[in-house]
Amino acid sequence: MSSTTRLQLSFMMFLEFFIWGGWFVTLGTFLNNNLSASGAESGQVFSTQSWGAIIAPFIIGLIADRFVNAERILGVLHIIGALLMYQMYNAENIATFYPYVLIYMICYMPTLALVNSVSFNQMKNPEKEFSVIRLFGTVGWIAAGLLISFIFHWDSAEGTKEGLLKNTFLLSGAASLVLGLFSFTLPKTPPKGKGTKVTVNDILGLDALKLLKDKNFLIFFISSILICIPLAFYYQNTNSFLSSIGVENPTGKMTIGQASEVLFLLLLPVFFNRFGFKKTILVGMLAWAVRYVLFAFGNAGDLTFMLLIGIALHGICYDFFFVSGQIYTDSKAGEQHKSAAQGLITLATYGLGMLIGFAVAGKITDSYKLADGTLDYKMVWLIPAGIAFAVFLIFALLFKDEKTNKTA
Repeated sequence: MSSTTRLQLSFMMFLEFFIWGGWFVTLGTFLNNNLSASGAESGQVFSTQSWGAIIAPFIIGLIADRFVNAERILGVLHIIGALLMYQMYNAENIATFYPYVLIYMICYMPTLALVNSVSFNQMKNPEKEFSVIRLFGTVGWIAAGLLISFIFHWDSAEGTKEGLLKNTFLLSGAASLVLGLFSFTLPKTPPKGKGTKVTVNDILGLDALKLLKDKNFLIFFISSILICIPLAFYYQNTNSFLSSIGVENPTGKMTIGQASEVLFLLLLPVFFNRFGFKKTILVGMLAWAVRYVLFAFGNAGDLTFMLLIGIALHGICYDFFFVSGQIYTDSKAGEQHKSAAQGLITLATYGLGMLIGFAVAGKITDSYKLADGTLDYKMVWLIPAGIAFAVFLIFALLFKDEKTNKTA
């Protein structure tokens, strides 16, 4: 790969995740303070991510893989996204905001696969080259959080009170427009499935359903759906929780989670090879429970360290469960169904699991709203901690340890 192409792909990946991190992290706080959304309404807004994940395979499978170059679709989707971001910026109530965010997520979620397609198409050795390119995506997410907290101060107590969080949509919208236009300069990535017949089974990975006949994989599949319930609480409530209890620069501090994700992604192969899949994934599940207990009993004063440790556990929570789960799925699927199996797990987690999770998180949040309009955050966090621990026990008792292809 030439240095010019490497720079192009790195910049593309940086902007791709800068856009997402620039508005999604603070979305819960924005909905609470700017649009006075209830917990259930916030859950519906966050669940648009799940609908986007469910619809994305159809856009990729029916259009990008058959008719149009990936970089051109990427450009069009991000330009449309920029226009939708501007409409979200102007929305004055949840009823107006929801349709725009729904359409936006349907446009954005397919771009996660498209940037990978454009990258892989330029690589001779993806196993060595892709991780460096993808790292710039994490850097982009972190950069967005640092800008919001430490440069613009939109998430400060004063900024939140003045409604400045809506500026995050302008920031992400501008980045989306830049990436949209920039995408047309990217290396050409023509459709590889042109002229071939694509079925719904191919798009959704339904051929991989036969893996569910394996008891161990079935337990893993169900656990993957269930663990997304406590995951939804993190996305929906963390930023608004930190803001409401007086933590300074909450969005910037939440980037600790992305930094830890990079660290534990590097440590994962060592842990996975030494202790195996079952112990690795159990550590990830237990980390969710510990994180929420820390949130429940931490505060913005002398116990701030508990909150920061909880945020830093994101690397273990995500990498040790989701990434090790992808490795396990790859080892179980066999050559013929590798892509289908990964698609099925993605549909189960970011689609079905998160859809259920945001609905549950919304109802629980509303259930613990106090008379003065504040939330009993101790209970809001202890409930997902209990759910995560229950999933931990189910998996520990029912999943039988087995040898996994550690080089997957």
